[in-house]
Amino acid sequence: MHRRSLLAASLAAPGLLAARPLLAQPEAAWPSRAITLVEGYPPGGVTDLASRAVADPMSRGLGVPVVVENRPGAATSVATTYGARAKPDGYTLVMGTTTLAINQTLQPNLTPKDPVRELDPIGMVFRTPFILHVHPGVPARTTAELIAHCKANPGKVLFGSPGTGSVSHLCLELFRARTGIDIVHVPYRGGAPAALDLRQGRIHAVFQAIQEAATTLGDGGTRGLSVTATAPIPNYPDLPPVAATLPGFEVFFWQGLFAPAGTPAPILDRAGAALRAATEDAGLRARLAEQGVSLVSSDGRTLRETLIADTRKWGEVIREGNIRLE
Repeated sequence: MHRRSLLAASLAAPGLLAARPLLAQPEAAWPSRAITLVEGYPPGGVTDLASRAVADPMSRGLGVPVVVENRPGAATSVATTYGARAKPDGYTLVMGTTTLAINQTLQPNLTPKDPVRELDPIGMVFRTPFILHVHPGVPARTTAELIAHCKANPGKVLFGSPGTGSVSHLCLELFRARTGIDIVHVPYRGGAPAALDLRQGRIHAVFQAIQEAATTLGDGGTRGLSVTATAPIPNYPDLPPVAATLPGFEVFFWQGLFAPAGTPAPILDRAGAALRAATEDAGLRARLAEQGVSLVSSDGRTLRETLIADTRKWGEVIREGNIRLE
């Protein structure tokens, strides 16, 4: 009887186990402690501003601190590599930008070498177009007039940028390719010195981020011609898009939130929901819009598609323009 009882118990065991609730998966308790949000730029810039702006409402939504950690260096590769190699448990997230798309062709030795495979996209944070502005001494008040001026003065018009391989520079190279103009690229170490030299007339034109161009545009130190969005923007509604002259011309700098590849889907979903709640907050949108930052609400799929499309787009510009870092 004893052996028959043991046999009966063993046969019944699967049913008993099935009737019990499964043990909670680790991601079910996420988050239970602070989350580190790694940022690839120094404090004080627009990307750092946006990171901290969304981290606060995400903290409230998730019920744990979301702490921004700045890890600048190597064209944001220091931060994104750190994020890609972190444990995929949702406690280390990383802000990636357009540089993820550029680095793969311009600096293929940098890691992550394949962000689409090494990072899981969570959602877009913001995107911002560039303003094409010129020194007041340049005899052009429209994009078409600037193109004509460049063609009439081959090799004499100086276009600045924050540095070789920056989105601003690649925007210029795309503009050059679309118009066939012969201009000189003058790279700087950042947007501020480029804006200063533009104001003083040492260079003639720059495709510049709204935040960097705002001061000189506001005091008349430079003249805005157009924006790289396909429609006028709220801050500068009188500036037409470059696309009005060059159909389809569109350039944005973007920032999105990623997690290490392999992060469980429930964590990605909850992080994405918290991010969307932050980017859809009307008050936060209004405050950042005043600084030229347009918060974008999207899912991970949209961010992945943007990364793939920009990798292809900027890869072609870099290869066709034979752009190399000095």
